[in-house]
Amino acid sequence: MITSGPTSHSFISQRLRLHYVDWGNPDAPPLILQHGGRDHCRSWDWVAQRLRHDWHVIAPDLRGHGDSAWSPDGDYRMTSCVYDFAQLVQTLGYPKVTIIGHSMGGMITSRYAGIFPETVDRLVNIEGLDFGPKEVDQLAGHGHAERVRRWVANRREAAGRQPRRYATLEQAFERMKEANTYLSDDQARHLTIHGTSRNEDGTWSWKYDNYLFSPPPQELPPEEIFDVWRAITCPVLLQWGANSWASSPAEDGRMAHFADARLITYENAGHWLHHDRLDDFLTDVAAFLRP
Repeated sequence: MITSGPTSHSFISQRLRLHYVDWGNPDAPPLILQHGGRDHCRSWDWVAQRLRHDWHVIAPDLRGHGDSAWSPDGDYRMTSCVYDFAQLVQTLGYPKVTIIGHSMGGMITSRYAGIFPETVDRLVNIEGLDFGPKEVDQLAGHGHAERVRRWVANRREAAGRQPRRYATLEQAFERMKEANTYLSDDQARHLTIHGTSRNEDGTWSWKYDNYLFSPPPQELPPEEIFDVWRAITCPVLLQWGANSWASSPAEDGRMAHFADARLITYENAGHWLHHDRLDDFLTDVAAFLRP
């Protein structure tokens, strides 16, 4: 059965109760939509509404995001997030899934696809790759001890940081519009409504943990991540916005680490190209996912 809208569900991963929405149509092949950092599962609503007739669409909230639990010790390592994703796939019970991941969600799902390649049929990655040239240069210039010292300082700062509070939902909406000028008013309002919660004093705050701003020192060196990408056996579609801050994987060499990948770059689009160029994005994704 295809529902009129998504239904909320939860699963347990590493003692955390994590949230996901299910768009119905369980007899269709599974498609998991994984959002990026400081985002939430309902940011996929426009995509899910268009794909749910052909797919069983599942959209999870990452730990520390949306309606998922926050990690008590602020653990938002990539390895932990990959475990969460693997736990979701196991919970759903499908032997193989198709995945679309954006930004941080693309990083997580690309690692998952290389570690568990037998479980992924196709992968769409929207601006979600680690280790651009600047990151590699920064790692080369700082030893492990220095990186840990900076991480400790950042964690202490995060511990004292209070979630930003907006007096009204309209103020949060204006901040959303400021962050992505490509959004229409309807898009920005929808993302704001589902991306905020009301505090006890009547103000509004975003639904993500501030500890996300203090990621731990890099768990793996670049070459080991590249090996994980090389282990992906399914076809991969990389999608990039021409006006994004993220460098193109074709130009910086990261695309060469995939055995079967192609890239589409979208003009007049930034980091959230699936919002900025929704129709073109869906046309290309539907063609790529078609058996």
